[in-house]
Amino acid sequence: MESSPTSRRDFVKAGVAGLGLLTLPGILQAKPKNEAEKKKIVCFGGHPDDPESGCGGTLAKLVNMGHDVTIIYLTTGEAGIEGKSHAEAAAIRKQEAINACGVLKTKPVFAGQIDGATIMDNDWLMKVQQMIADEKPDLVFTHWPIDTHKDHQVASLLVIQTWVRSSHKFPLYFFEVCTGEQTQIFKPTDYVDISDTQEQKRKSVYCHVSQDPPGIYGCGHAAMEDFRGRELGVKAAEAFVYMTGKGMGSIIGSF
Repeated sequence: MESSPTSRRDFVKAGVAGLGLLTLPGILQAKPKNEAEKKKIVCFGGHPDDPESGCGGTLAKLVNMGHDVTIIYLTTGEAGIEGKSHAEAAAIRKQEAINACGVLKTKPVFAGQIDGATIMDNDWLMKVQQMIADEKPDLVFTHWPIDTHKDHQVASLLVIQTWVRSSHKFPLYFFEVCTGEQTQIFKPTDYVDISDTQEQKRKSVYCHVSQDPPGIYGCGHAAMEDFRGRELGVKAAEAFVYMTGKGMGSIIGSF
């Protein structure tokens, strides 16, 4: 695990030091020696296939090290299969997500919102706060809030507000999907080498048969893994933006 330029890396470390938080680089530094050292990771995505395509390689890496990872899907992809009713599509995509989590060895949780009609209100904020609190996370991943897909935005804002209101300030990292097409103005603070889990990630994405896996990679994910890898100096990588202890500082600083 490495960060981008030294000044940015130092800035991130300084923000974390102020809160005493464990960071993604810290978790990836060494395998847990016992149960007490194992960490709990949560990834909160808008639809089935988002967490897998956005940070599946990193999630697999964390699981392979011995940590526990839960993927929470805000929706079940009800609007994602042409010609299928919401109920039919949800059943198909839920099973695809379960299959993908089997490949990544993660636990799937479904929040219950509807694809294409996601809601950001106080009731749902309380629900998401409770769902995340139940997992007792040491670190959380979610969508970059400036994605073009409104479901991604809602997922991200629900997690950001959970982070703001939580007495347990877990480290929060944003992942990218279809950069340039969906994720906008994304300037990474952190990178993870996924060279050894790239194929595992690909297999998890290909579990989402209804979503045209070649098309998922064709919209930029293969290029993203290659480009982020080139930035880091490895075969393949995933990139993240870290939300520092200064609240929205890491987001505002990306403009």
